[in-house]
Amino acid sequence: MSRLAWIQLYRDAVVVHRLEFPFSVNYLCYASWGACFAVDGAFRPPYAVLVLAAVANLLLIVAGLALNTAADVGTDEYHHERAHLAAAARRLGRGRVVRWAATEMILALLLAGALAVWSMRPVVVAAAAVIVVLQVLYNVEPVRLKRRGLTGVAAFCASVAVLPFLLSYWVVRPDLVAWAGPILAGLGCLAVGRMMVWSIPDRAVDAMTGMRTPSVRYGPSGTLTRSIVVTLAGVVLTCWGLWWRYGPGWALPPVALQAAFLGALPLPWHAGRDALRSSVRIRHWAMAPVLAGTLAITIIPLVAA
Repeated sequence: MSRLAWIQLYRDAVVVHRLEFPFSVNYLCYASWGACFAVDGAFRPPYAVLVLAAVANLLLIVAGLALNTAADVGTDEYHHERAHLAAAARRLGRGRVVRWAATEMILALLLAGALAVWSMRPVVVAAAAVIVVLQVLYNVEPVRLKRRGLTGVAAFCASVAVLPFLLSYWVVRPDLVAWAGPILAGLGCLAVGRMMVWSIPDRAVDAMTGMRTPSVRYGPSGTLTRSIVVTLAGVVLTCWGLWWRYGPGWALPPVALQAAFLGALPLPWHAGRDALRSSVRIRHWAMAPVLAGTLAITIIPLVAA
């Protein structure tokens, strides 16, 4: 292969795994959250173990995203902002993308198995297995949870945010301490709220191809209303858990940044206007505070514990 061909292969691999900035930074945070919150003076495993737990999570997250890209080619090719995903998958070959995703899932399961043996906690590999099952159910017919509204959104967010948190947390310690519960629930709600907003620009294409996503089921206004309610719940729960563990000085700044996402949204009765018709536009004016808040939530347990 020529140098240009290798460059194109690399670019397509990045695209099908959704590793463009700022999403790649978010995935790194999702992969390490649980370990960051679990480590303290009594539970401090070797650094290599923490890295391997994050790697296992990252492989699971990007494998699911690659599988989603392959599964959504028939939808994305009709969407002017997502057609590059379908084009990258077509150039690579959908079969190759699926094989990459399967290989990444297998490697992640092997890593999780090794971590389960090291920690003597089978729940670690069980969490990895559930992530794989949810990703397959979300993307593969005949179940295809993506067609099933909020059920699909909840399954997807569980596989990329909630269960990776638990996987790396359980590698470090066996107990889910009381203050970690609200943080975990809050982070899951924040992910669900944002994903519902992301479904709004895809409404027309999803409806045309039979994807009963939240925006298709509830319309832009109904979807935005539900997103605001769930996001507010996420802000409150995350703030509660961080305040409980680290105090108000550490809790308020990151949740304020996450809440800024709401301030960037239009009112529900304006949801059908231009403001939410472009995922690129949403990324430009809403992702900066979300990224800053996500990084802050990752860093706080490392510096405040």
